[in-house]
Amino acid sequence: MRFVVWLLALIGMLGWSHIGWTAGQQLDIHDGSAITITAPENGATVGSSFPLRYELRKGLKADHAHVYLDGKYQKGFKGMFHNVSPGRHTITVKVATKDHDMLPISDSVEVTVK
Repeated sequence: MRFVVWLLALIGMLGWSHIGWTAGQQLDIHDGSAITITAPENGATVGSSFPLRYELRKGLKADHAHVYLDGKYQKGFKGMFHNVSPGRHTITVKVATKDHDMLPISDSVEVTVK
């Protein structure tokens, strides 16, 4: 247990603000916030309308998440993409503060729309 505490302290002193825990998920060890896209899976083939699900763990600063499709912010996103054009697309979910400032925590998946 002492080694784990020592290792986390060392990482903090080196200035590393996040560590990847799963494919794409990042955890800010100083804040405790994390985000993970749970659906669709990376590489999935989907229809033109499909749901996006993610898990947000709020730390000290995190308040909500912002969703992006191919780098374009999806203002007012309600959990479903509709009428997405065929082809490959990248979905990114970024953690934001209550003031909408982005934290260095995000997750992304690529999907193919048929």
